[in-house]
Amino acid sequence: MTETEFDKRLTALELKLMDQDQMITDLSDMVNRQWQEIESLQAKLKTAHSRIVSLEDSLPAPGASAEKPPHY
Repeated sequence: MTETEFDKRLTALELKLMDQDQMITDLSDMVNRQWQEIESLQAKLKTAHSRIVSLEDSLPAPGASAEKPPHY
């Protein structure tokens, strides 16, 4: 193998390595953003669940005798 063939192959490998390194960085960034979004959605879900439970607790119990409206 001549030196120029070796240099071409080495350059090609270095370029592939750079591309793969950039792809790994991009994928890592994407996973990080998705993780942050998941944490945000979990917090919103927890808040919504708490509000629903609070509203359910403030409702009268089923079958409880409620006062009749004044027009009856």
